Amino acid sequence: MSASKSVIALTHIAAVAVLDKLGTDLVAVDLSEQLVLSEVFLIATGQNPAQVSAIADEVERKMHEAGQKPARRENGSEWILIDYSDLVVHIQSADLRRYYMLDRLWNDCPKIPLNIEIVSNG
Repeated sequence: MSASKSVIALTHIAAVAVLDKLGTDLVAVDLSEQLVLSEVFLIATGQNPAQVSAIADEVERKMHEAGQKPARRENGSEWILIDYSDLVVHIQSADLRRYYMLDRLWNDCPKIPLNIEIVSNG
């Protein structure tokens, strides 16, 4: 069983929001076959605390437009987690991303291809 189409659609909305604020290294991990509460983790990197915060705010704004409200938001100085139950968005600085290595922790889970093109307004 893989992540539901509706959760994958929400993952794409969140991923576009991350890219809109120039977040990098996006990885969407399908956790649906694991014994966890969420179907998908979206992991992204921000270059500094201000960008991590801006990315999180944009994710919340875009998800709100899609009718989604987070169950919770947790944050530290260089990371923010936004929990939408079936989708959890992790935004971390590059240093914390290397330290926690969520990508490697869930390496045995399939990745969800995002296939998002960056559209320039210029």
